[in-house]
Amino acid sequence: MTTIHMTVEEAIAGRQSIRAYKSDPVPRELIERILTIAGRAPSGSNMQPWKVTVLTGAAKTRLSAELVRLHESGDNGHWEYPYYSDVWREPYLDRRRKTGWGLYGVLGIPKGDRAASRAYQGRNFEFFGAPVGMIFTIDRDLAQGSWLDYGMFLQSIMIVARSFGLETCPQAAFCVFHATIQRVLSIPESEMVVCGMALGYADEGATVNTFRTEREEAGAFARFVEE
Repeated sequence: MTTIHMTVEEAIAGRQSIRAYKSDPVPRELIERILTIAGRAPSGSNMQPWKVTVLTGAAKTRLSAELVRLHESGDNGHWEYPYYSDVWREPYLDRRRKTGWGLYGVLGIPKGDRAASRAYQGRNFEFFGAPVGMIFTIDRDLAQGSWLDYGMFLQSIMIVARSFGLETCPQAAFCVFHATIQRVLSIPESEMVVCGMALGYADEGATVNTFRTEREEAGAFARFVEE
């Protein structure tokens, strides 16, 4: 296992959603090490609400094939929990449009080409070609606080992975096919699918990996009260 030396600032500031990977396998012991370290993320009363199904090889291929088939059939699935608001407003609408148009612009997909954009969306269900796919679940009876804890765990995975030269892409897209995922992976009904995540070595030559989203400076969202 080769450790990449970088500061915490470099690990976080350099993180991006990687959408093209090399086929190089990731050793199981490295995956376990990353998850174990990430498991140090804080959680209320040390509940550690996260559960992870790690997919490689034939198991990953089997799930991907089923989900791609559904996607290509025109099935849009449905969200089991509200990830986005029903109504988009500013500044969130503008950020969403910039992200979508920016990504498809890099890919050479023109605005309005729904067929091409939908075809690319299907790559989500193949974990963008990453050798490792992860599906995250949480017990249904846990409250919002545990979901906040879960976010810290997911972020920890993404940052720790970078210290070993790996990259990731968190993927909410999997949630729309939660019922199929639970059936194929034998996930009990007592658990809810939170999201998926691709993990692997980035394909540095892939054009799609040149796309980076913008972020606000602290002055735009932080309010300092000093008196």
